[in-house]
Amino acid sequence: MREHDAVIIGGGISGLAIAHALSRAGLSVELWEGSSRVGGKIQSSRQNGYTLDSAASMVMNFRSEVDEFIDDAGLTPHKLMRRPGDRRYVVNAGRLTEVPTGMAALLKSPMLSTAGKLRLLAEPLVARGTNPHESVADFVSRRLGPECVKKFFDPYIAGPLASDVDRAEAAATMPRLVALEKRYGSLGLGALLKKCLHRGSAARPQVFTFHGGMETLVDHLASHGGFTVRRQLRATEIWPVAGGWRVRGHSGGQDRTVFTRQLVLSTPAAAAANLLREQDAELAHLLGGIEYAPIRVVHTGFERIRVQHPLDGSGFLLPGQSGFEVNGCLWIGSLFPDHAPTDRVLLTSYLGGARNPAAIDWSEQRCLDAVMPMLRDLLGTHGDPEMVRIESHRQGLPLYHGNYSARLGGINERLRKLPGLHLEANYRGGVSVRDRILCAQSLARRVLRQRKAETRSAPIRAGGAILAGVAPASGVLR
Repeated sequence: MREHDAVIIGGGISGLAIAHALSRAGLSVELWEGSSRVGGKIQSSRQNGYTLDSAASMVMNFRSEVDEFIDDAGLTPHKLMRRPGDRRYVVNAGRLTEVPTGMAALLKSPMLSTAGKLRLLAEPLVARGTNPHESVADFVSRRLGPECVKKFFDPYIAGPLASDVDRAEAAATMPRLVALEKRYGSLGLGALLKKCLHRGSAARPQVFTFHGGMETLVDHLASHGGFTVRRQLRATEIWPVAGGWRVRGHSGGQDRTVFTRQLVLSTPAAAAANLLREQDAELAHLLGGIEYAPIRVVHTGFERIRVQHPLDGSGFLLPGQSGFEVNGCLWIGSLFPDHAPTDRVLLTSYLGGARNPAAIDWSEQRCLDAVMPMLRDLLGTHGDPEMVRIESHRQGLPLYHGNYSARLGGINERLRKLPGLHLEANYRGGVSVRDRILCAQSLARRVLRQRKAETRSAPIRAGGAILAGVAPASGVLR
C-alpha cells in the first residue's frame, strides 16, 4: 500500500495552498480532486476578448505572509496589479456615493445625518459588549449607530460575503473589529493605537490578480507545487489506523487506497460531513449544519462610449433598500484594463446570496432584467452589452450565521479526538483568497509541529537540510 506524509482531499485554493506548503517543507504529499480540474470555484475563461472569472476575481492583500507565499510559489512574475486609485462606491439615495475613508471624510460625507455623525463620535464612550455571539447588525449598531449598519455594513455583508447583516455573527465575520473592542474598548482608538504600535510592520496593501485570470494561481500551484495531483479521484471512505489514516477513493471504475500520517479534508462542509459520518456522527452533524448561499455572477461587456460613468474606482455595493435586486458590481475592466479589449469595459454584477437566494433558479433573461436597469440608472449605460456570460454557484459561499464561533468550537473539540485529521476550507477562517492562503499556512505549521514531535529521533530530511518542523529558507511558513 502506498504511504504518504499527507493526503489532501479537495483541490480548491485551500487544498492547493496546504499541499504546496507541506511539499516545500519536504513532506510527501498527494492531493485528490474529484473533478477533472483543480481550483474549485476559481475558474477563468475568455469570451470575445474579455477575461472572465467565475468566482474570486482578485486578491486584496495586506499581509506580508501572502506576499511571501506568492513569491515562493513562483507566481510573482504572473501578478497583475490593479490600476492606481482606490475609489469605492455605495448606492445612497438612488445614486452612487463614494465611500469615505477615514474619520474626517466620514464626518463630511452626506451619507450620514448630523445625528448619525454625532453618534459615531460617541463610539469611544460605548461600553464593551457582553454577548460573544452578537450579530453584525447588533454589534455595529451598538458601537457606531444604526445608520452605519444600513449605509455601510449591510452592503458589505450582503455583497462580498453574500450574508445577512442581521444573522451573520460579528466575531466570525469581522474578527478584527471585534478584537479591537475586546482589547482596547473602542474601534477608533484601537485602530489608531494599532497603527502607531505596528507602523511599518504590515505589508503595503495591494490588489492584484494574475495574467490570464485567477485560474493562473491554482493551475500554477498544481503544476509547480512539488506534490502529486490526482484528478477525478473522489474520496469515498476514511478510517483511522495506527499512526495515521487510510483513505479510499474511486476513479475510472477502480479503487485506490493509501495510508497517510496526516489527512486534510479541504472540501465543502457537506462533503466532509459525508466522509466523517461513520467516524464521528457529532462532528458530521456540526459540519452538515453549515449553510451556504447561492450566487449568480453576471458578466457584461460594453463599448466604452456606451457607459457615461467615468468608472474611476473598483465598483459599488448596494444596501438592501436600494430598490435593485443586485448585491454589487465590480468594474473589472477599470481595475485590470487587460481583462477587456481596447475601448471596452467589463462590468461584473452579483445576484443572490442570503439576501435573495431564489435568484439561483432565475432564467438568464430574468438575471439580465435585474442587472440592466441598474447599470442604466447608476452608470448611464445605453444599448445592449456586446458580451454576456452568467455563472451559477448553488453553494457559493458559507454563511457565518448564528452562533457560528460556537459551532467551530464544537468542531475543534471533536477534531482533538481524531489525531492526524484536519479540516480546512472556507467555512473556517474567512472566504477570501487571502484568508485561504493564511489559513493554509497556519495549518501547515501545525502539521509540521506534529511531525516534528513524532519524528524527533529521526528528523525529516529534504534537499540535504534537516526540516525539524520549521519553514524552509524562503520563509513561507514563518
